Parts: sequence; C-alpha cells; structure tokens
Amino acid sequence: MTAIAPLPASPQDLPSLIDRAATMLSGAKTAAEVLEAREAAGFAYDVAKRSARMQRAKSAHDDLIAAAHRAQADALEIESLAKRRLADEYDAAQARGEVATRQCNPGSVGHVGSDNMPPVTATELGLRRDQIHDARLIRDAEVADPGLVRRTLDERLAQGEEPTRSAVRRAAEARLQRSLDRLQRTQDSVRRLEADKAPPLSAEQRARQIAVFGTPQDRAIHERLVEIVERIDEQPIPAEAVRRIPPAARHAVEIAPLQRAAAWLTDFSTLFEQETPQ
Repeated sequence: MTAIAPLPASPQDLPSLIDRAATMLSGAKTAAEVLEAREAAGFAYDVAKRSARMQRAKSAHDDLIAAAHRAQADALEIESLAKRRLADEYDAAQARGEVATRQCNPGSVGHVGSDNMPPVTATELGLRRDQIHDARLIRDAEVADPGLVRRTLDERLAQGEEPTRSAVRRAAEARLQRSLDRLQRTQDSVRRLEADKAPPLSAEQRARQIAVFGTPQDRAIHERLVEIVERIDEQPIPAEAVRRIPPAARHAVEIAPLQRAAAWLTDFSTLFEQETPQ
C-alpha cells in the first residue's frame, strides 16, 4: 500500500483533514486507494479526538468541545464508508481467487489464483484479520439498516457525548444481533409449523376430498360463476343500463357476445336445477 503523505495535525486544520479524506474516498478507484482514504479519515478522527480532550482539559467552552466532537463524527462517517468499500473489495477479490480464503490459501496444494499465481494473504495486503472483521461488521450493519452509522453519531452528539469507534461498533453489533434474533425466531416458527403440519393425505383420502370439494380447476369454475353474478348484481336494471351507455361507447357494445353469455347462463341454470335435488 502506498504510504500516505504527511498531514498537518493541528486542530485548526481539522476541516481540511476531513475534506481531504472525503475527497480521497470519493475518488478512490482501487482497494489500495480505499485503504489510503480510510487511513486519512482515521488520522482526522485521532486529531479531532485529541483536540476534544485538550479542550476539555483546559476547561474550554462547550462550543469548542462540541465542534471537535462534530469533526470526530464526520471523520468516523468517512472512515465507516471506507470500511464498507474495503469489505466489498476484499470479498470480491476473494471471490475472484485473488485473495486467500480458509478454503484457498497459498499453503494449500492445488489452490492457485489467476495466472497460476497463489492468492495473496491479508497480511501481505497490510490488513489484520480484526480489521477485515470490523469492515464487514460495519458493511453488514449498514446493509441491514441504512444510515445506522450516521444516526448513531448524531445521537451521541445530541446527547453531548463523544462519538467514538466503539460506539459505532456496538451499534453495528446490536443491529446485526437483532437480525440474527429475528432470523432465529423465523426459523423456530418454521420448525413449529413443520412439526404441527398434518401428514400428507393418502390416495383414498385425496380421492374422497376431490369427490366432495372437486379439483382446483372445478372450484375455479364455481368462483368465476360467483364473480359473474356479483358483477351483474352491481349493474342497474337493464333499461337504465341501456340508457347510461354514453353515445361515444355505443359502437363498442357487441350484442352477439352478450346473447351468448345470456344463453350460457340460461342453459347452466336449467341444467343445474335438473341435476341438483331440491
């Protein structure tokens, strides 16, 4: 990874540090550039944190401490965005076989990346496992609850508390735990439903059910008849219906299909009465 150029570290330069980190992240095209943006945002966060502590030690006005905290929050938001991108880049590289996984690593015989080159390790990329875990944690929590990081930071600021990495991490962990709890409840419900589900019908039971209730196609015929009757009941009496057809639509009314429908309904009602005992 390319080394970051030295940055000014005075509290007065906090806005420029944050702007620089944001610009680096927005312009990042590669994983290395995302890492640099994350480092720049982390540096701005550290400067803002030191500034807030110095102001508090000097019993400075609350406005000065609050300003330092706001700078901390902004730097943390940029850092979290960089972590999300880092997690995506890292996972994509693993999917392509460019970065080692538990199943595919340089020490495994027969596992190689593109161009017959063994995949690199996280250490070779300058990343620790806990950093990868943290990046995935932030990414997954934001996917589950978009805006979680910014809301967490704003809540800390509104309460006059310092926005910290640990606060963001706790919020992300809590959000993912809620998702896991919800998934567990859903799985438990499915298992209960499966356990309570009635056993499948035997061939004899299925035949008896069809004899009484018919097939789905048989029931669909009845449902369409019910719908036809309901639609007709919603219409005014025939004389009024004829009167209310607007002149512009009269040419579109076809009598032959209506007569066929009327004849079908007449035949159906006659046959049904004959075959159905009263």
